[in-house]
Amino acid sequence: MKLHVKLALYALSGIAWHVQAHDELQDYHKTTGVAGSLLSVGSDTLAGMTTLWVEEFKSIYPNVNGQVQASGSATAPPALTEGTAQFGPMSRPMRTREIEAFERTHGYKPTALRVAIDAIGIFVHRDNPIEGLNFTQLDSIFSSTLRCGANHSINTWSELGLPYEWAKRGIQLFGRNSVSGTYGYFKQNALCGGDFKRNVNEQPGSASVVQSVASSINTLGYSGVGYRVSGVKLIPIAREGTDYVEPTHANILSGKYPLSRYLYVYVNKHPTRPLTPIEREFIRFIFSKQGQALVEKDGYLPISPQFAHEELVKVGIEEQ
Repeated sequence: MKLHVKLALYALSGIAWHVQAHDELQDYHKTTGVAGSLLSVGSDTLAGMTTLWVEEFKSIYPNVNGQVQASGSATAPPALTEGTAQFGPMSRPMRTREIEAFERTHGYKPTALRVAIDAIGIFVHRDNPIEGLNFTQLDSIFSSTLRCGANHSINTWSELGLPYEWAKRGIQLFGRNSVSGTYGYFKQNALCGGDFKRNVNEQPGSASVVQSVASSINTLGYSGVGYRVSGVKLIPIAREGTDYVEPTHANILSGKYPLSRYLYVYVNKHPTRPLTPIEREFIRFIFSKQGQALVEKDGYLPISPQFAHEELVKVGIEEQ
């Protein structure tokens, strides 16, 4: 698990440097010849962001029709492979078997574009007095296999040091379903690849996890930090001990917060053929000042101008 954390810190510290060292994102300017249909299939986590992109893009280009299907990251790879979607938003990288399935069909790999920065938050009811949790405790609470070093399961709030009035209150757990990239990310990074307990109430969407936590005082759940509502609080987490780190924008960008991640949009880009005009301009819009402003509007962190350039180079929109 420490390896995953160090890699995340290294990657995200690079983002912080790029934010300070490069020029601003470019404004998006309307062009001609853009019409047709946009279909996005994939992550629920990116549903709001993708919808904002599509709606704004349609306002620029009235002859564009757009549809967003957001049932989970696992739905993106088959949709791209089968050609039923042009864009596959995912809150995790594609797995090897998903890439191989695409490559068997098309003869080349799908292209991953980093479009935003997110963090997984640990949510409790707003009246819960707990100060924070570390990774060993998260493993004890959520996992049945205890692969991260925990030596016993935690099932009640009193085991986490809460006062006597909490002694008989069990911890009611909420999380995402197995189709979700958030589920896979949390399983890999917080549980060291271990199995979830059977009593984790799996929810079909990120918002429903947080709403469920808000509904009862003894609840605990994980979801994207952008889904926070008034009835819950985000608690800080520590890799070890009680050196808790709040999931603030600054801590996520600097890499101090350990459950930070990129969000992706996957596309089918042939190595030698250009994108269609509608695909090219939609991607250009995503990485523009306007597109990344919508990332912030949806509660996530925009990527740096340097990373935007690198992603546009991948699909032949900009030169190296």
